[in-house]
Amino acid sequence: MRSHSSVPGALRQRFAPLVWFGVVFVVLAFVTRLVLLIKTGKDVPHDPLQWLYLFGVGLGYDLMTYVYFAWPMLLVLWLLPRRAYLSRIGHAIFLGFCFVLLFAVLYLAASELVFWNEFGARFNFIAVDYLVYTHEVVGNIQESYPIVRWSIYLLIATILIFLFSRRALRARDSGSRFLGRTAVVGVWLVLTVAGSFAIDGSMKDRAQNNYVNELAGNGIYQFFAAFRNNELDYARYYKTIDNDEAFRTLRGLLQTPDSKFVSDDPHNLTRVVTNEGPEKHLNVVLISVESLSGDYMEALAGSTGKHEHLTPNLDTLADKSLFFTQLYANGTRTVRGLEALALSVPPTPGESIVKRPGNEGLFSLADVFNTKGYTSQFLYGGYGYFDNMNHFFSTNGYEAVDRNAIADKDIHAENVWGVADEDLFTLTISQMDKSFAAGKPYFGHVMTTSNHRPFTFPKDRVDMPQGSRRAAVKYTDWAIADFLKRASTKPWFDDTIFIITADHCATSAGKTSLPVDRYHIPLLIYSPKHVQPGRVDRLMSQIDIPPTLLGLLNFSYTTRFFGYDLFKIEPGRERAFISTYQELGYMHGDKLTSLVPRDPVKQVVPNRDTGETTPVEQIDQADANAAVSYYQIAAYLFTNGLMKYDAKAGK
Repeated sequence: MRSHSSVPGALRQRFAPLVWFGVVFVVLAFVTRLVLLIKTGKDVPHDPLQWLYLFGVGLGYDLMTYVYFAWPMLLVLWLLPRRAYLSRIGHAIFLGFCFVLLFAVLYLAASELVFWNEFGARFNFIAVDYLVYTHEVVGNIQESYPIVRWSIYLLIATILIFLFSRRALRARDSGSRFLGRTAVVGVWLVLTVAGSFAIDGSMKDRAQNNYVNELAGNGIYQFFAAFRNNELDYARYYKTIDNDEAFRTLRGLLQTPDSKFVSDDPHNLTRVVTNEGPEKHLNVVLISVESLSGDYMEALAGSTGKHEHLTPNLDTLADKSLFFTQLYANGTRTVRGLEALALSVPPTPGESIVKRPGNEGLFSLADVFNTKGYTSQFLYGGYGYFDNMNHFFSTNGYEAVDRNAIADKDIHAENVWGVADEDLFTLTISQMDKSFAAGKPYFGHVMTTSNHRPFTFPKDRVDMPQGSRRAAVKYTDWAIADFLKRASTKPWFDDTIFIITADHCATSAGKTSLPVDRYHIPLLIYSPKHVQPGRVDRLMSQIDIPPTLLGLLNFSYTTRFFGYDLFKIEPGRERAFISTYQELGYMHGDKLTSLVPRDPVKQVVPNRDTGETTPVEQIDQADANAAVSYYQIAAYLFTNGLMKYDAKAGK
């Protein structure tokens, strides 16, 4: 008969693989963090205290992540009967299970390295977002990286680690009892529940340097934290003020010399914009270029630019256009740019409106054009089910036209994201031809894809090898010039306005959580017969593009836009919105005010060239109230279905 004193030893034997897995998990997490630190280089200060912080806090997150991640092994060791566990077949199956877990951890570590190289961050909301679209994401990875070779390397590493771990994984159990194993699982459950309540993903964000905060996290933990917070209730998580006060503040901010509120209802933001003189029913082509950072253009970045001669055509076109030099993107994802350009609203926390349920029938730029008799389309070179684009645009005033409208014979090159930009522009020209033949003015929002990994495009277009971001930028520049050249032969060209901007920058990573230099994008408005070239150096938000465009067309219209016609506001009122999926920024004057979950309002003075910030001595309360009002009311209106717009009723 077994003595009770042998039970603790038996439990140690049974759960020894958990210890092995914990050591392997923590060591791999440490190595991953070290490699990422080395890759980040000088962007992390060479300060032992900073390193101690990121590795110390990181260890805490690694251990908590291990508690979560080890549950499958824990359950197997708990439930597997002793006889089955010690049998040759049973233990072989268990070893295979351990092998798969080890390979998964190695694969996730390698994936983090790739993700960091692309986004300068641990797994976050972008990783969660991409998980939904496995075809595009897996295809992009396959086209961009030598996955088979890397997988073989990881498999070899798994085998080597496994061979060195044979002793730790031997089948040993001198008499553990189910009740004793249950007690171990109970303790593990308490740790899990306590950790889920006591720890969250934002607790690491205490350093001034954002890279330090990112490195202090654990990618697996951050992934699930982002998954849990994909829709953040503004009223629950962010700084709020009384709703009536917020509406009053916002109505004051939205009042402009060219607009008048249609109602005295303090919660009604609907206005009528009136412009004197005849309207110009010109064709409009709005091109949002994938990841066209401002510093790619020499005409915009000047001596501070990191790139040379990538956009010779756009640099030349800038001198022939109305060129805006201080435009900032709403966010870091394509859907944020599309949201801003279509709806002219500040970003709501969590998921973009483009992808959220209940996003049909909202007031959009297309609604204005449709009331003027236009054909309004959204054109995309890929399949528009990605990021819910087709549904969003087709239910908000646009006709969605995507890759399905392009015959295979008309495609010069394509990858998993879509056709080459030149082929998308060919589609645009054909749609404009149809609208012209029908005697209708045309509005088209064109979303390009070529400046996206794997950065492939037709051969012999530019003097750089394919596969790099720089080459893709240069190809995009070529494709836009080619489009304008072909368009210039068309009878509708002289009566067309071309708007060229970006959806967001190529990277959003920086030393601060909202590095303003990583939101700076170009804006060119080109129409030789109708738009006088010039340079506009006023601060501008991406949501200001729709009303500014409509002002250039001299349209009078009913609006619920949050943006300004930049030429109708007095100096000093300019502001811009920048955001991640959690942090909401408001730039006004020389200050950046930001709102983060469960924290008070933050305010700094940003350097627009470097993204670095200087703390303010005292919060500017007017800016703080403006930031809260914009974001609180935008979130309130959408969440409560109050962004819906009845075009016929005008409300």
